[in-house]
Amino acid sequence: MAAALKVMFLGRCASLLPLSRRRFLSSDSGNDLAKAIGELNKEMESVFGEPPTSSGIAGSVENHAMNDELQGSEFVPTNNVEKQSVSGLTHIGSKGEAQMVDISLKEVTTRVATASCKVILGREVFRLVSANQMGKGDVLGVAKIAGICGAKQTSSLIPLCHNINLTSVCVELRLNPLDFSVEIEGEAASSGKTGVEMEAMTAVTIAGLTVYDMCKAASKDIQITDIRLEQKSGGKSGDWSRKKP
Repeated sequence: MAAALKVMFLGRCASLLPLSRRRFLSSDSGNDLAKAIGELNKEMESVFGEPPTSSGIAGSVENHAMNDELQGSEFVPTNNVEKQSVSGLTHIGSKGEAQMVDISLKEVTTRVATASCKVILGREVFRLVSANQMGKGDVLGVAKIAGICGAKQTSSLIPLCHNINLTSVCVELRLNPLDFSVEIEGEAASSGKTGVEMEAMTAVTIAGLTVYDMCKAASKDIQITDIRLEQKSGGKSGDWSRKKP
C-alpha cells in the first residue's frame, strides 16, 4: 500500500511541475528545478519516513520531460536523412559534399550520345543568315566548328566531368523556315568508362551560343531553347532514347 501511495505521489508531484521546470535548457532553470526537487524530497521523507531513491522525483521528472519533448517533435534518424538526401546522386558523397565519380572499376564500352538545340532567329535575321549576308560571315559554318571545339573542352567547363578521349564529334545545323530558327544536332562518341552525354550537350550549346554571337548585331531578341539529350547508348545503364519506338 505504501509503495502504491509513493508511486501516486511521485507522479502527482512531477505533473504539477510546470513545463519550463521540466526542461534542462539553462543554468537558471536547472537551479530552480534542483531547489524544487530538494523541497519535495524533504516532504516525501516526512510522509514516508525515508529519503527517496535516486530514481524517485528526479527520474520521474526527467521521464516526463523526455516524453513531452518526443511528443512535440518528430524523430528522424540522422543516418536516414543523409541516405535520402544523396540517394541516386553519384556526384554527391555520403556527407552531401561534391565529388568526382571514381570510374576505375567500370568496363570499357562504346558510348554514343546525341543532343539537340534550337536557336530562334526571327524573320529578318533568318533571311540574312539564309543569304549568308551577316557581317561576321558564315554563321552556320563557324557555329559547327565551335560546337566541335566545345565538346572537346567539356571537362574544363563542367567541374566534375571526366577528361575523356572522344573518338568522334559531329555537329549539324539546319535552317527551319517554319519558325525562322536554326536546328542544331550534335553527336559525341567514345570508347571508355564513362558516358558522353555532356559532351554532346556541350557541343550543341556552344554551337547555339556561336549562332547568337554571329547574329547579335542584327537582333538581341534571338532565343536559344530546347537544349536536351535525345539518346544515348553504352555503359551500365544501357540504351535510352527520348523518342518513343
